[in-house]
Amino acid sequence: MAIEVTAQFVRSVYKPRPAMARKYDYGHLLVVGGSVHYTGAPQLVALAAMRAGCDLATLIAPQRAADAAAGTNPNLVTRPLDGDAISGRHLSQVRELMTHKTAMVMGNGAGREEGTLDALLKIMKECIMPAVIDADAIRAVRKKDFEEMKDKPYVFTPHAGEFFALTGIDSAAKPFEERTEIVMQAARTLGCVVVLKGNKDIISDGQEVAVNSTGTPFMTKGGTGDVLAGIIGALLARGTAPFTAAQAGCWISGKAGERAGALKGEGLLATDVVDEIPRVLIDTLG
Repeated sequence: MAIEVTAQFVRSVYKPRPAMARKYDYGHLLVVGGSVHYTGAPQLVALAAMRAGCDLATLIAPQRAADAAAGTNPNLVTRPLDGDAISGRHLSQVRELMTHKTAMVMGNGAGREEGTLDALLKIMKECIMPAVIDADAIRAVRKKDFEEMKDKPYVFTPHAGEFFALTGIDSAAKPFEERTEIVMQAARTLGCVVVLKGNKDIISDGQEVAVNSTGTPFMTKGGTGDVLAGIIGALLARGTAPFTAAQAGCWISGKAGERAGALKGEGLLATDVVDEIPRVLIDTLG
């Protein structure tokens, strides 16, 4: 039977900060993504992460995406890569930046060029820290790669189309109860946490299934998935276990979307959801 994610659950995740807390105590997230055509996605990830309580977010992205972030937000650390998309020639730079980070989010806005997908897959196979695998990074993984993902502290966050690319299963055509079983089986096979995003998010670690019911139909706007990835990434960076981080992240993202939807309606943007994250946390944590 599925567990319903609640405000009480989220409160248990965020512990009061001690008076002597210092920078880096609450995590340093690495965001790997972006391309010449998709400059905003990694920014949304990084901003959402910081709004969700991560101390620092470093964005490594192709030049145009990194410069766009550096030019619009002083809160982010950026490392530009030459060229229009991430590729194998950038692996050494990514590896260097992976040191001293506490979690990673990858794939947002990266694009689907073969060289990009190959590079993302290599990073996934080498990475040992907790990570959110989202967007184009999901499409880099094939069934033959599942064994190398096994038992890594990863959270895969596909929508229905990405879930099909990952598993070959059309989850959208299945009744909800069957979807929960399908997601649990996918998580068991991967050995990682899987979040199937939808009007009700289904979250599983392969042993248990949780359902998140927060959210609004206005969250169909582009970029809201990047916001979710950033929130989960923040919680991973803070040391939260992957299954717990995924559940809490879905609830916070949905609640922030509800608040933004009440204010903006059809005009809701992903940045509006980011802006509501602190208010959700204040209201929830007291």
